Amino acid sequence: MENGNTFGNRPTGEQPDVIVVGGGNAGFTAAHAAAVRGRKVVLLERGVEDMAGGNSFYTAGATRISHAGLEDLKDFVEPDDRHTVTEVPPYSEADYAADLEKVTEGRNDPALTKVLVAESQPTVRWLQSLGVKYRLMYERQAYEREDGTFLFWGGLHVGNVGGGEGLIADHTRVAAKLGIEVRYGQHVTELLVDSNRVVGVAIDGPDGREELRAESVILAAGGFESNRQWRREHLGEGWENAKVRGTPYNNGDLIQAALNIGAAKGGDWGTAHSVQWDAFCATNESNRELTNRLTRQSYPLGIIVNSEGRRFLDEGADFRNYTYAKYGKVILQQPGSIAYQIFDSELRPMLRTEEYDMPGISVTVADTLEELAAKIDVDTETLVKTVSEFNGSIDRSVIFDPTVKDGRKAQVDPPKSNWAAPIERGPFYAYAVTCGITFTFGGLKADTDGRVLNEQGNHIPGLYVCGEMLGGLFSGNYPGGSGLAAGMVFGRRAGNLA
Repeated sequence: MENGNTFGNRPTGEQPDVIVVGGGNAGFTAAHAAAVRGRKVVLLERGVEDMAGGNSFYTAGATRISHAGLEDLKDFVEPDDRHTVTEVPPYSEADYAADLEKVTEGRNDPALTKVLVAESQPTVRWLQSLGVKYRLMYERQAYEREDGTFLFWGGLHVGNVGGGEGLIADHTRVAAKLGIEVRYGQHVTELLVDSNRVVGVAIDGPDGREELRAESVILAAGGFESNRQWRREHLGEGWENAKVRGTPYNNGDLIQAALNIGAAKGGDWGTAHSVQWDAFCATNESNRELTNRLTRQSYPLGIIVNSEGRRFLDEGADFRNYTYAKYGKVILQQPGSIAYQIFDSELRPMLRTEEYDMPGISVTVADTLEELAAKIDVDTETLVKTVSEFNGSIDRSVIFDPTVKDGRKAQVDPPKSNWAAPIERGPFYAYAVTCGITFTFGGLKADTDGRVLNEQGNHIPGLYVCGEMLGGLFSGNYPGGSGLAAGMVFGRRAGNLA
């Protein structure tokens, strides 16, 4: 055996049993599941090695799972001295399902949801047993209280070690251990079909068209968010201007290849995961160095104004885990597709360090609101009036508490339902944000085992799907961390059958 690898002694050129297309979290999980069954697996990744990992590389690694509290997590997350002074509220399967239904307004597929919430923790435990490392996400999902203890909030508590870069490094190491052959720079363009069964893929190689055949093909090549034409066609006018947060390779090629052989569309093709994203950073698309750190997710603490100086949404409607994935779209609809998150000196120390303390980000600082308005080219009178009316409407009898939905409201239009803190002490800070698109919610239709369905509802033999290509779970919005969880759960299911 090579490097202690059970399957490493098979010839590299041998025809595989399973082809996985896409080297992100879902694709690797599917490959692992097939490999531990003794299947010969080849994973084809569009990016060259230093551009690999799909959207997963660009994530913070947050993974939403159901659990019974801290004691239910300690045995598979990395040890941390803070665990002894930490409170992690239980997050049941019922809580998880209710959150999915709430944020999608009931448009989530019930069968897919049932599987996701039940298998999220077992799948993470299985991946951890293979060598993917997890931890509690203190810096993103907990606040330190005055007594030095930590309280987690928002149902999202676990993430992998090292963010997206660490996640892909772990997956790649596990794949090598399991004897999975990973080929980089592989542009798959077509599915091969014989007697109505998918039997392989065609690849646009350096010497022209190449074919690779196998018993099964698992598609894990992402959505179509990198395709400006498709974004405009399916999401609507203006979406062609959104910034692509993640991989530049998710352009819908493999979705189209599946549709070409009769696969049915699944999920909501008219909406996408989109966030508040640094508007003016020179490298604010597919940034391999800053990855997820160009998001601006401390907005529930302050206010957001458009380029006219007016507020236009409820920053405190819910924990950011339940609103951040839909507010990018709202900003896209503002004049110039630009907005500004506004904070004062009292709020500034509470902002996420990894997102607001980096050099080179879009931030403007001024001692007065008038000076701030002039610097960001917003009408001074309007901005000052917006802030003054907001400050004057806050119910200051309610104690400000970012660890709970505190009900500290600002009675303006639109209202701020929680965490209303006055913007009154200089210096003042404005962070310019635009719409950053993460992934599209429309994809292929499949059953709960990832078997792709045709328009008649029948399985297409030999073809599976997982990850962002699997439509049906999300619509309009999603609970933070459920994308990586879904990729793992349905990737494992597809790999268990392929």
